[in-house]
Amino acid sequence: MGYLAQFRKTTATILEDAGQSPRQIADQLGHSRLSTTMDDYIRRKARNPEAAKHLDEAMRSIHDHDRQATPGPDF
Repeated sequence: MGYLAQFRKTTATILEDAGQSPRQIADQLGHSRLSTTMDDYIRRKARNPEAAKHLDEAMRSIHDHDRQATPGPDF
């Protein structure tokens, strides 16, 4: 699976976890047919809470690192 497909699956998962409807997720992903979203992106596999925890921690670490202010040039 390529990076774009992985990103799309991640996007669908984040939106589903946030309470978005399958139709809203399909619209965001640009799917005209809801069946494409349901078949390929939503509820396809059993969830793995431990894996999700590790991914959340990794993404939070990246986000926190990026939010730290970097010193700019002195004027």
